[in-house]
Amino acid sequence: MASPLLTLTAFAALLLALGWGAAATLRGRQSAAQASVLRAQLRERDAALERSEARRAAAEAECRVVDERYQHALRGSQDGLWEWSPASGRVQMSPRWTGMLGFGPDELRAEHAAWIARVHPDDRGAFEAALARHLDGSDARFEHEMRLLHKDGSVRHVLSRGVAVRDESGAPVRLLGLDTDITRLKRVQGVLDAVADGTTGAHGERFFAAMAQHFARALDVDCAFIAECIDEPATRVRTLAYWSVDQGLRENFEFALAGTPCDDVIKAAQTCFHPDGLAEKYPREAGWEGYIGMPIVSSDGRVLGHLAMRHRKPLGDGVLIDRVYRIFLARASAELERMQALARLALMGGAPAVV
Repeated sequence: MASPLLTLTAFAALLLALGWGAAATLRGRQSAAQASVLRAQLRERDAALERSEARRAAAEAECRVVDERYQHALRGSQDGLWEWSPASGRVQMSPRWTGMLGFGPDELRAEHAAWIARVHPDDRGAFEAALARHLDGSDARFEHEMRLLHKDGSVRHVLSRGVAVRDESGAPVRLLGLDTDITRLKRVQGVLDAVADGTTGAHGERFFAAMAQHFARALDVDCAFIAECIDEPATRVRTLAYWSVDQGLRENFEFALAGTPCDDVIKAAQTCFHPDGLAEKYPREAGWEGYIGMPIVSSDGRVLGHLAMRHRKPLGDGVLIDRVYRIFLARASAELERMQALARLALMGGAPAVV
């Protein structure tokens, strides 16, 4: 018969073994549950990472599309685009912007100093003050007219407009701008104002003298004259006013049209422009390089005469200011028709030929 002590010992060992086994089973079940939860959490995190990666990829793709559109605009715009980052000082200037000033795409450094250096010294202070007012929010819009320095030393008048891109706090991150070349517009306006002011209140011969003088000065050419046809078909003309930079107003005179560019103007009844090489085409014009002539046409379509300008150096296209010419050529036509009517009336014994 087994000893009671051994029986109790064995029984205790059995209970102990069973207890440890149950605990181990319980711990195993708990570990499996925890592992399942962890695996589920990992799957959720992986899915969240995949979604985040998809959103990032989509955002990058959208940014690439926007950047491509922006770069295309920079390359293709007829106005000069620029982008300035105040924090880094980097300035990106479009090929059109640099080309507008006579530079190649890579000739100007993409930095604030190089950009500001192209602004006319007399305009820099006002330009930077206008930029500052927009960046600090004082001005909702940035719009400023100024002069830019061309590579050849000349100036370009531009209208500069821009808008700040701001972060969530409202701080400016970058400024996008567009510069429109208004040099030609300023030129037209300047010539129009000069000739209009110079001819206000003038009539007849005084009008023609003022018109020749102020056109020559406003366009910076060496000579300007207005002439009327004196036969039909026109072979000769008589000047109504002749102004030159070295002699001022001269006495009027007649000249034959043959062998001159004036002949082409009157016979074709259209503008004739020779920017250079005038004397090579018309030997009678020795000493002159550039020429522009425009017909003076009557109300019934007849060519009454012409306005012409000559220059001893080549002429740029800055003299092609068609709108201004149309205004004053119409006025010249009316004045010339009035003078001719008064002259005819005087010959018939009517009113004196007051011009």
